[in-house]
Amino acid sequence: MTWNWEYTGEILPDLLSGLRYTVIATLVGYVIALILGLVWTLLRRTPYPAVNHAVRWVTEFIRSTPLIPQLYFVFFVLPSLGITLSPLTAGIITLGVHYSTYTAEVYRAGIADVPKGQWEACTALNLPKSRVWLDVILPQAVRRVIPTLGNYLIAMFKDSPMLFAINVAELLYAANRAGSVNGQFLEPMTMVGLLFVVVSVISSILVRRLERRYATH
Repeated sequence: MTWNWEYTGEILPDLLSGLRYTVIATLVGYVIALILGLVWTLLRRTPYPAVNHAVRWVTEFIRSTPLIPQLYFVFFVLPSLGITLSPLTAGIITLGVHYSTYTAEVYRAGIADVPKGQWEACTALNLPKSRVWLDVILPQAVRRVIPTLGNYLIAMFKDSPMLFAINVAELLYAANRAGSVNGQFLEPMTMVGLLFVVVSVISSILVRRLERRYATH
């Protein structure tokens, strides 16, 4: 098989369009994962055992289940329950919820790593719980786990091709569609790999810069 540069140029706009959907799904899903992961973590710290156990079992189930069956459930099963989502929306929500169970563990480790003296100082000052969490604990905890949270962003980006399973027009979907037209898959699939490498490397550099600027050691 020989490389066809003319064909590569023809399919590149479609691939870049697919890459745009991949990046959108990753970034929006990551925001969901960050917010929902923090919610899981805080619920795990409630004084109510029923809430604690329920959240623990839900997050364990989600984390222990492969992403593709979750995608199929959200996109194909939920409509029978009256909840119909577009492929992109279903993909974003599933990615976000799936990875929120991982970010929850990251937050939990970061909170546990906050020195005990910080908690004691807040108690001594009689600070309200909202200020304790928003002004003292969470800023320190998040700074400690920035590298790990950044790694999950890259991991989510690399898992985004699974959205192909529910027909999201992301990068792999665009490459497969382009190759199916004339049976030439060498160029589109190779370009998919190269684009993923480029974006992953750029993301890794940005995460490392963020880590050096904000993270604590």
